[in-house]
Amino acid sequence: MGMEFNTEERKELLYLARRSISHFLEHGVKIKDEPIPEKFDMKRGAFVTIHKEGDLRGCIGYPLPVSPLFNAIVDNAVSAAFEDPRFPPLDAIEFKKIDIEISVLTVPLKVENHNEVKVGSDGIIISKHGFRGLLLPQVPVEQGWNLEQYISYGCMKAGLPDDEWKRGVNIEVFQAEVFGENDVG
Repeated sequence: MGMEFNTEERKELLYLARRSISHFLEHGVKIKDEPIPEKFDMKRGAFVTIHKEGDLRGCIGYPLPVSPLFNAIVDNAVSAAFEDPRFPPLDAIEFKKIDIEISVLTVPLKVENHNEVKVGSDGIIISKHGFRGLLLPQVPVEQGWNLEQYISYGCMKAGLPDDEWKRGVNIEVFQAEVFGENDVG
């Protein structure tokens, strides 16, 4: 997938995410009543991932294009910092040590067979019986997983047995444009 955002726009989105977290730390509310720049007004799925000294510190997102990208970044930056159930809320001291990564998603498309999933470029959403799990495309690469491991972890993320895909699950794929503060300086 080509780059949709240039370096300047990527910096703006990352700065927006960081500003959203610092504003919430200071005031206890999300940024609002700001005009949305036109280029960030299209509806897109997006995730915000926070790392602290190289370790995951929070990751929350909207898989589907439910709100303008600008709002998705504000909402998910705050959620990743303060509402990820795996971690305590971020504090001001930690805030100085984090770096932020954003993933902007394409609209998910259903595939018929797990063999259609391209490890390294496709994120996956696995669903069955109301259970649903999502993994971003960079995850299997970071973890060194092959296709079957990737699909198995997707099933576990959905709360299903890891081999549920052998009995049939819904698989959707999406691509993501991923960029972080470490990439854009």
